Amino acid sequence: MSLVFFGHPFSSYTQKVLIALHADGTEFEYRELDVVDPTPFMAELKSYWPFGKFPVLLDDGQPIIESTVIIEHLQAHHSGRNTWIPESDLGRHVRFLDRFFDLYVMTPMQRIVAEHFRPEGSQDPYGVDQARATLNTAYDWIEDELGEPWAAGEDFTLADCSAAPSLFYADWVEPIGDGRPRLSAYRARLLAHPAVSRCVEEGRPYRNLFPPGAPDRD
Repeated sequence: MSLVFFGHPFSSYTQKVLIALHADGTEFEYRELDVVDPTPFMAELKSYWPFGKFPVLLDDGQPIIESTVIIEHLQAHHSGRNTWIPESDLGRHVRFLDRFFDLYVMTPMQRIVAEHFRPEGSQDPYGVDQARATLNTAYDWIEDELGEPWAAGEDFTLADCSAAPSLFYADWVEPIGDGRPRLSAYRARLLAHPAVSRCVEEGRPYRNLFPPGAPDRD
């Protein structure tokens, strides 16, 4: 098979790409991280990307790295039912929203989660407070900027692939709350999308890995 995908079902950036793969019905071989013995997986992954970060896509042996670039590559070379990045101004808006969800939702969410992995005595409560403030600013901003029914309007795009895992996990560490009804409704629509729902279910067995503790919902 020409496409080989390295990732883990509970990884937010893995889910971002899996949403696109599942929604397009693209066939691929899944190299999934074994959390019990990750050594073989990591050795192979680092032979393509020495940082050992996933997801990574191999297309006929050529590594494609970083989630946004992978989805763009899929559209260009393995196009399916969806247009992930439209043409013209709408495409630029989609790209912007993709960066927004990655940088201003996904990144501070991961900063809060990462605090639980810090060794005793190296905690950074100020950094966590900053991350929570960033999330709340992001929530407030996007509440008024969301399209209908999807982030950029009528079509499910790259922006939604990014938004789905971002908002899924971010709401676990810093709840969106009732004061942002449009964002809450958008998150619910995302979780009901078949490709997103599939990723949520595939990641469900690994919820014990979420260090703050996964809430009993979603």
